[in-house]
Amino acid sequence: MKRTIKYYSIIWLKHDLAAGLSVFLVALPICLGIALASGAPIYAGLLSGIIGGLIVALVSGSPLAVSGPAAGLTTLVAASIISLGDYKVFLLAVMVAGLFQLTLGLLKLGAIANYFPSSVIKGMLAAIGIILVSKQIPLALGYDQPDFWTSEFLNLFSSKNFLGNFENFNHHITRGAILITVISLIILIILQQPFAKKFKTIPAPLIVVIIGIITNIVFTNAASSFSLKQTQLVNIPSNIFASITFPDFTKLFSTVEIWKNGFIIGLLATLETLLCIEAVDKLDKRNRITPVNRELIAQGIGNMTCGLLGAIPMTAVVVRGAANVDAGGQTKLAAFTHGIFLLLAVLLVPFLLNKIPYASLAAILLITGFNLTKPKLFKNMWSLGWKQFIPFLITIIVILSTDLLIGVIIGLLISIYFIVQNNFKTEYKITKSIYLEIENYNIKLNSNVTFLNKVKLRKSLDEIPEYSVLTIDGSECNFIDYDILEIVSEYHNKAHEKHIELHLKGIEKVNITALH
Repeated sequence: MKRTIKYYSIIWLKHDLAAGLSVFLVALPICLGIALASGAPIYAGLLSGIIGGLIVALVSGSPLAVSGPAAGLTTLVAASIISLGDYKVFLLAVMVAGLFQLTLGLLKLGAIANYFPSSVIKGMLAAIGIILVSKQIPLALGYDQPDFWTSEFLNLFSSKNFLGNFENFNHHITRGAILITVISLIILIILQQPFAKKFKTIPAPLIVVIIGIITNIVFTNAASSFSLKQTQLVNIPSNIFASITFPDFTKLFSTVEIWKNGFIIGLLATLETLLCIEAVDKLDKRNRITPVNRELIAQGIGNMTCGLLGAIPMTAVVVRGAANVDAGGQTKLAAFTHGIFLLLAVLLVPFLLNKIPYASLAAILLITGFNLTKPKLFKNMWSLGWKQFIPFLITIIVILSTDLLIGVIIGLLISIYFIVQNNFKTEYKITKSIYLEIENYNIKLNSNVTFLNKVKLRKSLDEIPEYSVLTIDGSECNFIDYDILEIVSEYHNKAHEKHIELHLKGIEKVNITALH
């Protein structure tokens, strides 16, 4: 026991302390920005990060993953808060999401992500990126009215949203905010370039936040018209724990929307977490594999705690996990340390956090959203062919037109259609040869032939011409569905009427039951 404690103490001092500090510097601005994009209280993002560090990190079996609020959930969280109409009721949905994840973990259903085609998942993330970018544009321009864009993507252009607000748009923007956004975007774009790797000692989001604070202080001290208004700065209560909103348990069964939203949040959070875990495990130089069911249990406990304490939902996040690896993190103590630093920041320096311009956070989220929906992604999906590109594109269009769940379901159905269609083509092969001026056809059945091949096979048999020889070969099949055997047996009984010489290899005839 003493040796174990000593070992982890050495590892923490040598590696995980510095890694935890580095992840904290990356996570702090992102926690604030995601809460802002979600339409939740700003402190809710920090609370989510704290819970991800202090609770999820300890329960999780992942040595390197770091949990907190995720950009992929912003659209769904914002829509849920609006549809439920009360943040206290929304917190119930977060607890339901956590319960859903906990149940998946306990039932050992961590492989659920493997049943979602990558084209649909990429389409979902791309649509989230588009919406995330669109919702940050007003803040990037300094617009300080939180109700500017509050609904689905296509509704942004309705008269009560974009057009209605555009008439007095100039009264609500600040040229200083636009300047801070432009500077922030330039810095973030430059630091993403390969030549800037040597400058990555300080995380890019932190640099952007620091420059945003300094720029606004300069504007304010110079009494410039570029100085930001108070409504364009982060506003965290001096005593965050006195301001925490708790869920209203009396309304738990008041509407089915709570459970519906909770299920959707839980499903999306699960997919994001499992995809992140897979990505972070690939970065681990020691090739450690995270137990996915334990991770879902950890995430479930974390999200139930988030709902209980007024925080927005969380997932494991690739950006933080990658930052942890880059900083030399070795164990889960790095993620735990980042949670401690977030807690200390909230307790000791809320006045400093309140100097951060929303424009700086909006710039960070603009880049985050763009990275989710890069033109390179569309080009890559196009190069994979129609069967990948169409489900990807339709998922995006339907999500932008309706909501996330409907978009994913439609994308999934389109993917299944292509799988079924491909199955029609691959489960048997027809070849033709001519011997002694007689046409010989060979239908070679592959490993598994199911009822899905029924229509296509029947059509192929009907196209065999009279006075020919046909061989149906099922000798290498692992499984032939009864429906297929019935079609073959029925055809065998009638082949002589078309003057077709039929041979069956590895296929047993079955009794045909006539229906009257």
